[in-house]
Amino acid sequence: MAWAWLNLSGTGKKLKSLYIPKKTAHYKISMGGLRKLQIRAFEARTFIQKNKFNNQVCFLVDMSMSSGQNRFFVYDLKGDTVINAGLVTHGSCNKNWLEGRKYGNTVGCGCTSLGKYKIGNAYNGKFGLAFKLHGLDKTNDKAFDRFVVLHSHECVPETEVNDEICQSDGCPTVASGFLQQLRPIITFSKKPVLLWIYE
Repeated sequence: MAWAWLNLSGTGKKLKSLYIPKKTAHYKISMGGLRKLQIRAFEARTFIQKNKFNNQVCFLVDMSMSSGQNRFFVYDLKGDTVINAGLVTHGSCNKNWLEGRKYGNTVGCGCTSLGKYKIGNAYNGKFGLAFKLHGLDKTNDKAFDRFVVLHSHECVPETEVNDEICQSDGCPTVASGFLQQLRPIITFSKKPVLLWIYE
């Protein structure tokens, strides 16, 4: 399989000071995955411009990838590159263990909802720091009513693993350390940050 190595050093003084780790990071992603990411980023720019979201950075989550791989990407829209990546859960759809992927948008379904989200206010919830999510598409417009939020959990590893990781009740759940890296991006942004979950 062909692989592309992404140098994630980033560009722009503001991005460097707020968003980028001090050490240069490298992430491995297949050529197909990279192409999909670039297409989504291009589409995200159009949406962001029309809806007055943060035009420097967005979060892109590729649910077609294994949950043991970094599939939550922090994308620098100005530099057209990934500046951070981490693990993220998908919903179990109320099963003990969901094989494969299934998506839903009804209250109580326990599934991941595909689509674009506006990241809302931070609050201290059941699992500590969390950010409210507002679904912007027909496929995820019940997210707020479902209490689907961005939060962390100890079951999510900080680095990639060979096996699938834990599953959620539909929340995009990340590692604690990764959430702390996302926090300044969200809280220091004067405009909403776009989170887009796709397959």
